[in-house]
Amino acid sequence: MDEKTKRADFSTAWKSAKIARMNEHFRPGRLPATTQAAAGLPRRRWTVAEIEAAVARGIIPEDERFELIGGEAVPMSPKGATHEILRIELAFHMTQRAGADLRVAAEAQLNLTDDMYVVPDILVYPAAIKVPDVRGPTALLVIEIADSSLEYDLLTKAPLYASHGVREYWVIDAKTLLAIVHRRPAGSEYAQKEELTAEERLVPEAAPGLAVTLRDLDLD
Repeated sequence: MDEKTKRADFSTAWKSAKIARMNEHFRPGRLPATTQAAAGLPRRRWTVAEIEAAVARGIIPEDERFELIGGEAVPMSPKGATHEILRIELAFHMTQRAGADLRVAAEAQLNLTDDMYVVPDILVYPAAIKVPDVRGPTALLVIEIADSSLEYDLLTKAPLYASHGVREYWVIDAKTLLAIVHRRPAGSEYAQKEELTAEERLVPEAAPGLAVTLRDLDLD
């Protein structure tokens, strides 16, 4: 065996071993532990395409729950029973009222840039656009339902959505049913913010037919 062939075989074996170690780390049922050990240090920036390829190859389990923010994987918060009931009932309500020109998707991946995607609880978008092609400005409404993630949804997600042109963003507190409605993105902020109680009617500007009063949903 010549030297070139030996080097090629070694390279192939090394790559196989590396993938095996990654598979072990990301095996189904094992959520990778988070760490801040590299805080302040440069990190490897991942793209959406690279993450999707890793999932397709089984390196990352399909059920791994995280979002890609600025090229870094951010674990998603666990969701309680109240959160799930509200998400399902709200999505059902809106789906029943959506015309042929609209789509209402629960937990769909919204690609904001080449190295950033989020998984909002509910995404409303035009039927003419397939969900992988939806971007911030073409999303008609993004809804996050918060139980343990209220601060994150308001302080981190709101500037993120605004800076990527999401025209309307609702944060609904799963415990109180208070809805904080954000409209008019301007830079990294929303120019209009309004708090509506469970008894008040929520009307999406770009899809008024999906209006809802949260207290009327079957949440018991």
